[in-house]
Amino acid sequence: MMTGQQYKDSLKDGRRVYFQGRLIEDMATEPALAVPMGAVAEGYDKYFSAGPDARNAVISAPRSVDELRNKIPELISMDLLLNTTYQSIMTLVVAASRIETAAPEFIPRIHAYIEKAMAEDIRITECITDAKGNRALAPAKQEDPDSYVRVVARSADGVVIRGAKLHISAAALGHHMMVMPTKTMKPGEEDYAIACAVPVNAPGVHVTNTTYHPTGRDPRDFPVSSQLSIPDSMCIFDDVFVPNEHIFLDGPVEQAAVFAHSLGLWERLGGTAFMVQQADELVGLAQLIAEANGSHKISHIREKIDEMIIHATLLRAGLEAALMHAHSTPEGFFYPDDMYTNVTKYQGAMQFNTMVRHLHDIAGGAVVTAPSMSDFDNETLRPFLEKYMATGDGITGEYRTRLFHAIRDTTADSYGGWHQVTNIQSGGGLFAQRLVTRRHYDMDRAKALALHAAGISGA
Repeated sequence: MMTGQQYKDSLKDGRRVYFQGRLIEDMATEPALAVPMGAVAEGYDKYFSAGPDARNAVISAPRSVDELRNKIPELISMDLLLNTTYQSIMTLVVAASRIETAAPEFIPRIHAYIEKAMAEDIRITECITDAKGNRALAPAKQEDPDSYVRVVARSADGVVIRGAKLHISAAALGHHMMVMPTKTMKPGEEDYAIACAVPVNAPGVHVTNTTYHPTGRDPRDFPVSSQLSIPDSMCIFDDVFVPNEHIFLDGPVEQAAVFAHSLGLWERLGGTAFMVQQADELVGLAQLIAEANGSHKISHIREKIDEMIIHATLLRAGLEAALMHAHSTPEGFFYPDDMYTNVTKYQGAMQFNTMVRHLHDIAGGAVVTAPSMSDFDNETLRPFLEKYMATGDGITGEYRTRLFHAIRDTTADSYGGWHQVTNIQSGGGLFAQRLVTRRHYDMDRAKALALHAAGISGA
């Protein structure tokens, strides 16, 4: 296993990573990446164990419902890159069990790669969303055939891929990228049915980055995002060679969706777990700012907070249902129920705006107009700010202002906008969750109940 410092050193591998149009010369000193890199390094140190056979137990596949449930606090607390590594490995575990009969030749490679990834203690990012080009056209019908990642050449040793994956969190900070089909493929689209692992420093790989991190700004005004920044990337594959041992699917179009759905399941579980915690945080912010404003006993304020509590509780119930109804692979590895996971993720995304609207209504306009914390450092201004931002009963001006900044940072600034979009799009858009929900819903039972209620038999 690696220490945090060894992890940082491992990124000095010739990778081509860019930020705002410039090639990053030294990952360790790049301000835009310093916070997330530090978080990943801390994760390495937290779970480090000496010895040649040591493995990170966090990314082991659960063998019971209780083990799966116990993963949830870890999924929330661990750094994002360790989270995506776990999700990537579990995607391979579930996908292998589902394609074993139809494509058995890939199973030994998958199992060997999982062992290699754990033995070398590498971090993996999930690469699924393609550029897609014209959304109305299938991959093979695009004006530019590279709109979806595809195989452009094959040899006895491996394949060459070309294309790009978008919206990839923390790709610049990982060691490998788990490239998977973004959707169901059809006959004639065999070149697009490719699942493989690609080192970030492989020749032909370019990674651009964007971030909501408030670089160069007072972290007191950004109490959440300054501690939790995550770079999002476009990963470009310019004729990248992938050896056979890193290829987990190549050609069988009927199996492409298996990888997409398996990855979506684990991404949605991670997203749901975070949404459960975030919903409670939003309730807490609503109650705190209502108390600070002196409005916490007003009926319509209480009603809004009650609605937020109900939503937060339903999300927690949905997550628990996904775990209680977990399934197992033939090897005895447990994974969450597709139906409950997708329904809960969908509801979390759909109701996020309602939660934020209630919070903004409760808090008031100072969410976006409150003085900066540096204004409190000014000897002339501070007495006035304390006088006019305070509300009495022990609520100081600085305390109330800090709450406003926490609310703005979480819901109404770059980080809040990032959440609004990613809650909808991560793990596939809302349509994908509706599709999976319909596939797993017992419609026959529902129809039978309806016929019985209508007094209709023999239909």
